[in-house]
Amino acid sequence: MVETLQRQRVLNFLDVFYSGDVEGALAFCADDIEFLANAPVDLLPHMGHRRGKEAMRQMWTTIHGRYSEMRYEVPILVAEGDQVAANLRVFFRKSSNERIVQFDIAAFYTFRDGRIVQIREILDTFDLVQQLLERDVAAALATDKSRGM
Repeated sequence: MVETLQRQRVLNFLDVFYSGDVEGALAFCADDIEFLANAPVDLLPHMGHRRGKEAMRQMWTTIHGRYSEMRYEVPILVAEGDQVAANLRVFFRKSSNERIVQFDIAAFYTFRDGRIVQIREILDTFDLVQQLLERDVAAALATDKSRGM
């Protein structure tokens, strides 16, 4: 039964977060929440490692400020005890030019006393960076390599 409850908590959290309600999303989190997403922070400064609600508030406010609309799908959601793993397909509409960025996230949530204490995300940052920059980075790298750079 714990697994069913944790699964529902993650779904509720995702609904609130993707609706744009940062404070509502924080209500699902423990005060000492820890977030980790391996990402090139020079290009995605809001990613990386964060600890505590204030750090999460800043990160999530930055994300919601960059995108005018966010939505998600959850093709896979698995729970075991106080841990939930989700395969998310997300769609973000860029505020700057209304383009849609879509990517997959493997998200892992750990609960303590009914609150999220850890979120770990794994995503294809190369693909995400290409979409954000709106250019084929692989082609540019191949061209540079052929020029001996």
